[in-house]
Order: sequence, then structure tokens, then C-alpha cells
Amino acid sequence: MIEDIARVLSAGPALVLTGAGMSTDSGIPDYRGPDGQRKVTPMHLTEFVGSSEARRRYWARSFVGWRRFHAARPNASHHFVSDLQRLDAVGPVITQNVDGLHQAAGTRDVVELHGNLVEVVCLTCHARVGRPVLDERMAAENPGFDVDSDEIRPDGDVRLDAVDVERFRTPICTSCGQDTLKPDVVFFGGAVDKPTVQHCFDLTDAAPSLLVLGSSLQVMSGLRFVRRAAKRGIPVALITRGPSRGDDLVDHRVDGELADSLRALTQSLDRVSASA
Repeated sequence: MIEDIARVLSAGPALVLTGAGMSTDSGIPDYRGPDGQRKVTPMHLTEFVGSSEARRRYWARSFVGWRRFHAARPNASHHFVSDLQRLDAVGPVITQNVDGLHQAAGTRDVVELHGNLVEVVCLTCHARVGRPVLDERMAAENPGFDVDSDEIRPDGDVRLDAVDVERFRTPICTSCGQDTLKPDVVFFGGAVDKPTVQHCFDLTDAAPSLLVLGSSLQVMSGLRFVRRAAKRGIPVALITRGPSRGDDLVDHRVDGELADSLRALTQSLDRVSASA
């Protein structure tokens, strides 16, 4: 199957769609296990915007989790994608991840479908602030808040006891004074903005093939592009662990570890190129 995917990529640079499985080897877990069942229930958008208490709970947990999330570095899979891009085997990358690790590995033309945790926006006045700057402010406004956790979630937060959350001071927007700062990412229950979705559809329509990496395709956010590609009749390849919601739509399917599969794919491309 890896050889089949290599032949597809050798015909022209594929569009790539990546999910949480790309970043698990960097210490950032995915939302679902190999069986497709959700392991973590993240905060819903309506909950976040609904009360100051929910926002305090989110920011307390995120403040603790950011230290480990921000320290994450690209793993072998990220670097293999960059290598494949340099070989012109793949083109633009659409990622559902919010960690920026593709760019850190040197990958170009990355579309962050769900945003990036490094940016924060005020829901009231739309002022923006970088997360590292906000993190310094939260540290200064919460002296002695030295709670730690070995846990990290896909969206960068952790579980905390209620007693710790209650003593955390929620960050305030310096422009309007409201406690409505939100990471500029798509929360569960939210929607990707229409221009971004259309851009990704345009990329899908222009691509000779689609390569999906590390995604169970359980949410429509990514599945719609697989459906679009399948409707176009272009080859669709999927490499991930366990079942996916798009298994009936793909032409080439590998159920296995991502880094090993991408290493084998890179080697297969060398062989295909040598025999061409």
C-alpha cells in the first residue's frame, strides 16, 4: 500500500490534511483513542462565552498546560512532511492542529483550519494579544499560582482541582477591561470561518490527490475535504491508527504508526523516482 501511495505522489504534489495524530509523538495527545472514542471532552464554545466562571476555569487550566504545550517540538512525522514537500511529493498542508508544529518543522503553505493557540482575541472589542505576552501577564497577576500537572490536552489545558481554579485571576483585556479574552482557535461547537473553508475547498479542487495523515476524520471539519476529493474522483490516501470515518471514501489506507509509515513512504518515493 505504501508503494501505491508513493506512485500517487510521484504523479504530482498531493494536498495534505493532518489531524491530532501528527503531534502525539511531540507529547500532545489526541482527542480520541485508536478505537475512535473520545478520551477528552474539551470546553464547548457556548460554555466558554456563557459565564465568567467558565472562562476563569479555562484560563486557569490553560495557564498551567501552556508551559508544556509551548515547549513541544516537531517530531519525525512533521519533518517527514517537510521532506516530502521539498521533494515536490506534497504541496500545501491543511492542519486541524493548533500547535504550529508544522511551521516549526519548516513546512510551507500551511493552512491552520482551527487557528493557533499562540494568538488571543477579545470577544468584546476584537483586540488581539500574543499568547506569550498574555502568559507573562497572567503570571504577574497570579503570584504564587505554582500548580503543576503532568497532563496535557490537545488544546493545551489540563485538569485542575476546583480549589485551584477558584483562586486564579482571569486575564482582562487591556483595551476594553472585559474578561472575554479567548484563544483564537475554533472551540468545539464553533465553526471555521467561511473564507478559510472556501480556501481549503479551492485547494482540494486544484489538487491531483489528497493525503490524510493522523486523523480519524470523526468531525466534519476535515471530513468534508475528503468527501470533496472523493467526489472529484482524485486519489485519496489515509495513514492513521485505527478506524476512521472516511475509510469508505479513500483509495489507499494504511493502519499504522505515522512516523514509520512516512519513513517508508519517503524511501518508496526514492525507489519510484529511480525507476522512472
